[in-house]
Amino acid sequence: MNRLLIYVGIALLTSVNSQAQSFSIGVKAGADMHKLDGQSFSDNFSFGYHAGVFARIGITPKLGIQPELLFSQVNVDTSDRFSDIYRFRSLSQVKLQYLRIPILLDYKIVPALSLQAGPHFAVLMDQNLNLVQNGKKAFSRHDVGLLAGVQVRLSKLRIYGRYILGVSNMNDIDDKERWNNQTIQLGVGLAF
Repeated sequence: MNRLLIYVGIALLTSVNSQAQSFSIGVKAGADMHKLDGQSFSDNFSFGYHAGVFARIGITPKLGIQPELLFSQVNVDTSDRFSDIYRFRSLSQVKLQYLRIPILLDYKIVPALSLQAGPHFAVLMDQNLNLVQNGKKAFSRHDVGLLAGVQVRLSKLRIYGRYILGVSNMNDIDDKERWNNQTIQLGVGLAF
């Protein structure tokens, strides 16, 4: 499944629709403010980063599709409740690394400003292996979410802000509580 998502993401970023009004590719990077909802996680956002590539395929002069392929790393802080629920005494911070694949509908309100929305798929590439006894994984390997944001276009420069709400349960230990991702991304991009 991980390879399939990676192949789909690469194919979307490298394909060009022959009927498209315009096509551009670029790179982007920025900050992630991430929160994992659940009783056993602290109720504040943790900081991380993301970097990757994007493509914009224009369908009409105002409407386009923008698939992206991003690497993201975030640190998640656990609360005191985590050790009460899962019996881990020394765990305070968990590092998560994702391959994110958002597929956005990009609508230009004015030439310099777009609204973006669409599905967001993420594959967990790495996590702390010492999180659960006996090498058991704590987090689900896949996350599906909804993304909404804005992007400012200044010539080739892109400045964006977006909110991602995860709808998948990330708890892969048991059914004691539900964990959902929330991420705010702020960043810049450069189109070629």
